[in-house]
Amino acid sequence: MSKGLRKGLTSYGDAGFSLFLRKAFIKAAGYSDDALDRPIVGITNTASDYNPCHGNAPALIEAAKRGVMLAGGLPMVFPTISIHESFAHPTSMVLRNLMAMDTEEMLQAQPMDAVLVIGGCDKTLPAQIMAAASVDLPTVVIPVGPMVVGHHKGEVLGACTDCRRLWSAHRAGAIDAEEIERVNSRLAPSVGTCMVMGTASTMACVTEALGLSLPMSATVPAPHAERIRIAEASGRRAAEMAVSGGPRPSELLTPAAFRNAQVVMQAIGGSTNGLIHLTAIANRTPHGIDLDAFDAIGRAVPVLVDLKPSGQHYMEHFHHAGGLPTLLRNLGSLIDRDARTVAGGTLRDVVAQAEDVPGQTVIRSAGDPIKPVGAMAVLRGNLAPRGALIKHSAASPALLQHTGRAVVFTSIADMTIRIDDPDLDVGPDDVLVLQNGGPKGAPGMPEAGYLPIPKQILARGIKDMVRISDARMSGTAFGTIVLHITPESAVGGPLGLVRTGDLIRLDTAGRRIDVLVDDAELERRRIALGPPVRPDWARRGYLHLFYETVLQADEGCDFDFLRAEPSPDRAR
Repeated sequence: MSKGLRKGLTSYGDAGFSLFLRKAFIKAAGYSDDALDRPIVGITNTASDYNPCHGNAPALIEAAKRGVMLAGGLPMVFPTISIHESFAHPTSMVLRNLMAMDTEEMLQAQPMDAVLVIGGCDKTLPAQIMAAASVDLPTVVIPVGPMVVGHHKGEVLGACTDCRRLWSAHRAGAIDAEEIERVNSRLAPSVGTCMVMGTASTMACVTEALGLSLPMSATVPAPHAERIRIAEASGRRAAEMAVSGGPRPSELLTPAAFRNAQVVMQAIGGSTNGLIHLTAIANRTPHGIDLDAFDAIGRAVPVLVDLKPSGQHYMEHFHHAGGLPTLLRNLGSLIDRDARTVAGGTLRDVVAQAEDVPGQTVIRSAGDPIKPVGAMAVLRGNLAPRGALIKHSAASPALLQHTGRAVVFTSIADMTIRIDDPDLDVGPDDVLVLQNGGPKGAPGMPEAGYLPIPKQILARGIKDMVRISDARMSGTAFGTIVLHITPESAVGGPLGLVRTGDLIRLDTAGRRIDVLVDDAELERRRIALGPPVRPDWARRGYLHLFYETVLQADEGCDFDFLRAEPSPDRAR
């Protein structure tokens, strides 16, 4: 197999000429023959002025390059698109698959023997790992790391759990305009991803649990020198892998690794988005994710990490308590320690190096959990024939078993207009229902599932209600919220048949979400609704591709043509 500069030659009909021309042009950048004879490690550049989460990416790139060169390799940096959660219209999830395709094509189009992917903000690591799984080139992942915490009036603050809490207080009139502006300047005090257990932190932990990044990569704060040293060490390791040819993602992304990732996701109080992303990654391999198995893991795995929104602390506290290696140790036999990692050994080696931090309370033991069961539960019922998800670790216990009257919003625009209307007929025991928030309906399944509590309800001091939708919510959010209802409203799913006044029953313990309307009436509504119609936004370009090929939440919202062939023994 060809390696280095001879790999993947441009087609001119003459391989010798192709290499001659490639060397002629790259020498224009000042490279010597000695440099060009080295194994090549590609390094993705996802820095962007629109992406403050990746503000330290240039420093990480330089450190990774240094590590590659110290190990005798040639680093080659190349750009891919960059996605920031709050700068992507209409939602970042629309662009995740585009980034995965961009990364995959650049990995295949350019000569490299291994690759370092650098990213963090919510959709980046999933997109990069989806690409790496499909290309199967030796890959080391470098997360950009979480922000450090902020402070306001003696209180520790973090984006974006506290963003939501304090904004709700502002909407309720408890915080005035001047103070909310001060808060706005203190919630995100450094570059890096959200410092709570949101989607970015969840996926960094999942990445480390999958064995795709070096130990402690998930938790080191973005501004810390240790983050730079991890980038350098990752560069060294990638250069070694470029020579040895492995381990490749296909050797690391095994059923045991995916089960470990699910255990960790439940134990950290992870983001509901994490399950969609892990499913998309798994579907790029022959293995897949089974929702019922994920729910069973949740019943067996306690929440051990005391981080917001399920707990009280922040990512830097998780790091100083020992990070993921300490969590893996505390999970004991729930983790398959024989799973391999890019470091060259197994998780057994990682656990053996776990730090013992006397007196820390952030990473609990199995005998003293934050919650006795995992963060998330899978619901089914006549509203969700293919499943829905609730993060019950961040919900109100009194609402986990609840029957209430539906108050229906037919779209995100409808919700925006009506949610704070003083004439809205709504009470605290009602169930807020958002339709058409799914992959095809919104588009892109935006984080609109965190429906705001109507102002008239907030004014009564009530901070939570049951809310259901086919949308997503940020991993930083909290509340009694049922998400990812599948199939979605826009493709004829039963959520689209709910009408204001219907009774909805949430039975978290029984893993059910049902509308209490008989099947005959639901069928009459379905016939009256008619078949789905392609929306105007999907007429051309990438959004046309998205609409025509995007899968539902239970399949990871990837494009149907990008999945791997499942293995014969894969759970159905």
